[in-house]
Amino acid sequence: MSMAPADSTRPEVVNYPGGEALYRLRHSAAHVLATAVVELFPGVRVAGGPPIETGFYYDFAREEPFTPEDLVRIEARMREIVAEDQPFEYSEATREEAEARFSAAGEKYKLYFITQIPPGSKVTYYRNGPFLDLCRGPHVASTGRIGVFKLTHVAGAYWLGHERNEMLQRIYGTAFATQVELDAYLERIAESLRRDHRRLGRELDLFSVHEEVGSGLIHWHPKGGMLRHLIEQFWKDEHLRRGYQLVFTPHIASEKLYEISGHLQNYADLMYAPMDIDGQPYRVKPMNCPGHIMIYQTRKHSYRELPLRYAELGTVYRYERSGVLHGMERVRGFTQDDSHIFCTREQLADEVEGILDLMDFLLRAFGYEYVCYLATRPKEKFLGTEEEWVFATEALRQALERRGLPYELDEGGGAFYAPKIDVKLRDALGREWQCPTIQVDLNLPKRFGVVYTGPDGQDHEVVMLHRALYGSLERFVGIYIEHTGGEFPVWLAPTQAVIIPANPKAFEYAQDTARLLKEGGVRVELDLRDEKMGAKIRDAELLKIPYMVVVGPREAEAGTVAPRRKGAGQLEAMTRQAFLERVQRETRERE
Repeated sequence: MSMAPADSTRPEVVNYPGGEALYRLRHSAAHVLATAVVELFPGVRVAGGPPIETGFYYDFAREEPFTPEDLVRIEARMREIVAEDQPFEYSEATREEAEARFSAAGEKYKLYFITQIPPGSKVTYYRNGPFLDLCRGPHVASTGRIGVFKLTHVAGAYWLGHERNEMLQRIYGTAFATQVELDAYLERIAESLRRDHRRLGRELDLFSVHEEVGSGLIHWHPKGGMLRHLIEQFWKDEHLRRGYQLVFTPHIASEKLYEISGHLQNYADLMYAPMDIDGQPYRVKPMNCPGHIMIYQTRKHSYRELPLRYAELGTVYRYERSGVLHGMERVRGFTQDDSHIFCTREQLADEVEGILDLMDFLLRAFGYEYVCYLATRPKEKFLGTEEEWVFATEALRQALERRGLPYELDEGGGAFYAPKIDVKLRDALGREWQCPTIQVDLNLPKRFGVVYTGPDGQDHEVVMLHRALYGSLERFVGIYIEHTGGEFPVWLAPTQAVIIPANPKAFEYAQDTARLLKEGGVRVELDLRDEKMGAKIRDAELLKIPYMVVVGPREAEAGTVAPRRKGAGQLEAMTRQAFLERVQRETRERE
């Protein structure tokens, strides 16, 4: 559903995945969905329904929830409408005529959309069969040309996306030109469900969320805690090697700090309510950057000391609506891998290039490909001068080009205070995830008076860089669970090997093998349960442990082990030392 003045009734569809033909097909399928729902469920009210990247949806107001059985009925009626080959017919009306028509029909949602059209403009419609909707197109010629489609699920959606508004029911579907394309898409959806980090988090005992504690707050279990520790340690070691200094800042701060930073004025809706401490309002921190500035400001700095690179795995808290919370990937408390660099204008491009080099090193270690976007100055609301924006944007561009990184231009996509580089990871299913970001800040150095002493003995404003490379640990781990399907490489596996004695006679040798491996730094478990060996191997496979090490009297006598590699099957027997060195090498080289 969309509206436009008469002179833009057939807009060019720009940058839709799959192109305009697929957009027309899915837009038309959305109208057929609405047609079927209105016919099958008298009294339902229709809101909006656009094509989206993966298909289409329509929002409906109905007292009873749609059931899976309802979706089957709706889809069957849609197929009948497609078979009827109803033409999509375009027409126009004045805004007043449109208001009268939809007011008489009791369509309050359509009336709202009409009020958004400038007075005097034409309102445009498309009709197929009995269904008429505000729309500017484009569509296929008739319903018979829609191709193949599938309704996928129903979800709640706030009217206009605002939680204070009523909840509508959103029916999702997808459509393609051919059955082959639809089947491939549905298989990707099935695979994404198999890889869902919430399901794997339970099955692999990695994390949990408890309503008694609060939504969007993650509890890391021992195995998840080990995974997080390994990811953090990798991050810390590499940052220290590259000249970063680790800092730690408090979880709460006086409101005064956030008044100076501007967060209170610009981000109050994301901040939690103040708490009273000694008669003063305090807030849990939504950002780490003001704390890092406080550390920098404790003494004067010379240009000879710059750049200063502060790094913190800092936990922050932001209010997210309950409807958008999603496992580890959308939470209310999360740990950012935050860093802030204080440098001179002359150092900026080199520092950005160094960040890009570090980012590439980290992401490739986790097996990711990625795409960069250079986001430039917003067209309306922004801080700073034209010269500052040109300088900062060019520094980011130069760093990307010197690194030889291809990038796309995101015109007007910068923050109001600075341009930035956004980076999207591409996972094993081809999905893109926004994680790393690199931002030049033209705002906070001014608000806090962050300066350094130049070679002329005068104070000069510091150039400040914000950057996060994981984004947040919670989100990064959630995405990584789905990227790997929970099959972590040896260097990151919470348990690298499980020792399985073939029978009780091998218990002592199994225990001694576990001790030897632990002393060598291997994360190992010992399975002494009263179960058959096949069941133990199967359980280890389900827990996605990389190595299952079977030992029996024969191995004990020879001083060997019989390792089995998940996904590769049985390996040749080898000495315990050889197996230890194998795991150590895979861990060291991050294979």
